[in-house]
Amino acid sequence: MEPVDVDVDVLVVGGGIVGIYQLHRVLEAGFTAALIEAGNGVGGTWYWNRYPQARFDSESYTYAYLFSEELFDEWEWQEHFAAQPEIERYLNHVVDRFDLRRHIRLGARVTAARFGDETGTWTVRTDDGTETRARFLVAATGLLSVPFYPAVPGRDDFGGESYHTGLWPTEPVDFAGKRVAVIGTGSSGVQLIPAIADVAASLTVYQRTANWCTPLNNRPITPDEQSALRADFESIRHTLYTSASGFLHVPHDRGAFEDTPEERLAFFEGMWNSPGFSKMTSNYTDILTDPAANDEWCRFMIGKISAIVDDPETRAKLIPDHRYGQRRPPFVTGYYETFNKPTVSLVDLKTTPILQVTHDGIETADGLREFDIIVWATGFDFGTGALNRMGITGRGGIALVDEWADGPSTYLGVVCRGFPNLFFPGGPHGATGNNPRYAGDQVDFVTGVLVHAREVGADVIEVSEAAEERWSDMVNTYASTSPFSESSYFFGSNVPGKPVRYLLNPGGRPKLLSTIARAVRDGYGDFELSRSPARTGSDR
Repeated sequence: MEPVDVDVDVLVVGGGIVGIYQLHRVLEAGFTAALIEAGNGVGGTWYWNRYPQARFDSESYTYAYLFSEELFDEWEWQEHFAAQPEIERYLNHVVDRFDLRRHIRLGARVTAARFGDETGTWTVRTDDGTETRARFLVAATGLLSVPFYPAVPGRDDFGGESYHTGLWPTEPVDFAGKRVAVIGTGSSGVQLIPAIADVAASLTVYQRTANWCTPLNNRPITPDEQSALRADFESIRHTLYTSASGFLHVPHDRGAFEDTPEERLAFFEGMWNSPGFSKMTSNYTDILTDPAANDEWCRFMIGKISAIVDDPETRAKLIPDHRYGQRRPPFVTGYYETFNKPTVSLVDLKTTPILQVTHDGIETADGLREFDIIVWATGFDFGTGALNRMGITGRGGIALVDEWADGPSTYLGVVCRGFPNLFFPGGPHGATGNNPRYAGDQVDFVTGVLVHAREVGADVIEVSEAAEERWSDMVNTYASTSPFSESSYFFGSNVPGKPVRYLLNPGGRPKLLSTIARAVRDGYGDFELSRSPARTGSDR
C-alpha cells in the first residue's frame, strides 16, 4: 500500500482565540498547518457577537495571549474590559503580527469530517465543496458558537427585523425610533439592553430567568497602569498560568461569618464595587458552598437592586429565585437603571409566557405587542453544539453525534475514544474559569502530544479507554459538587431534548493541570500511539 499524501499535517477548524493560538503553536513546532473558519473574519465569538456593548467580562490583559512579551508590550488595551471592536482589532493584529493569515481560509463552514481507518487521516469537507486531507484535525470550535433559538411558534413569520446576539450583522443595526423587543437577560442581553434603551422609541424586555447582575465596574486603563502591566509581565503571566481561576484576582482569606455583621457589610460593599469576576473569585471563601453565607450576599444584592429600581413590581421581577453562583452571573453597566426609563418595560415569561410571534409582534396572554425589531438574546447550544454539527465520523464510521447521544465522554476535555487524531481544545469538560487560560493549557498539551508522536514515529493517536473513563467518571461523579444548578446552560438544559450532563470540569483548572502534568511525566501513556495501516504497509 502506498503512503497517503495529506494537504497539511494539522487542520484547525475555528478562527477564534483558541484556534489562532493552536495554529501558531503547531506552525512553531514545525508542522504544516491550515485553519478554516466559517466567518468572513477571524475572532470566533468576538467576530459573531458584535452587538452594541458586547465586551469582555474578564480583564482584557488576562484574556489576551501571553506567549509573547513583545505582543503584550505593544498592544495597549484601552479599557480594563475591552469592547468587541477592540477585541476584533487585537485578534487581527495577532494574525498579522505572527504571519498566520496566509494559513487561514475564511468563509468555509465544515459540513463533514471523516476519519479513514486505513489511512489514519481526516478528510474534511466544507460548504463550498472543498475537501482537505489532514493527518490531525483540531476542532477549536468553542463552547459558545451555535446560537440557540427557542421553539416559539411563528418565529419566522415576523415581518420586521430579527437578530440573534450571537449572529450579529457586520453592518450596524439602527434602533433609533424603533419599537424593540429583547428576549433574554443572560450575559448578552444585559449588555445590549442599556446600550439601546436611549435610542429606541420603546424597549420591551422579555425575561425568563432573573440573574444576579452585578456591576462590571469598567474604566479606561491609565498610562500608569499601562506601564505597570508591562513591568509586571512575568509576574502576571506566572499568576495567570498557575491560578485556579485564570484571573489575577486575589482569593479572600476567610469565611463570611468570621467577620462581624458590620465588617461583612463593608466587605460586600467593596465586592459590589470591585471589577468583574472578582465578586466570585475574591469573595468570602464559603460564598458558594455555605447557603447561609450565600444568603447574606444575596440579601445585600437585593438591597442594591431595590435602591436602584423605582417601580416595586419591576423590582420584584428582577430579583432571582436562585442562589448566587447557581447560574453564570452577568456583569453589567447601567442595567438596573434602564428599567427606570418610561420607555422600557419588563415582561416576566414565567407568569406571562409568549404564545406566538406574529407578523406584527409578540403575543402573550396579556395580548399582542407590536415591534419593529426583535432581538433574540437566547444563548447557545453550549459545549457540544458546534462539534455535533460538523458531521464528524470516526473509526468504523461511527458518528460523534451518536457517540455523544447521552452526553460527551472525553479525556482532559480534549479527545475522545473512537476518534483518533481528533482534538477539541476549548470544548466540553475542559475546566472552569477564564476560558482562554485553560483552553491555552489544552492547546499546549495537544501540541506536546503531536510532537511526541512525531518523535516516536507514530501517526495515529488515540486515547486509551481507561484514561477516558477516569476523566469522564470524575466529571460525572463530581458534577454535583459544582455550584451551578442543572437549570444552568452549563448542563445543556436550555436546549430541549439535549441530555442534561455537566459540560464543564468540576475539578477545575487544578485537576486539568495536575492530570496534564502526570500525562507528560508518564510519557503520554494515556494514549495509544501507532502507525496507520497505509504507512505500515508502505514500509514493507
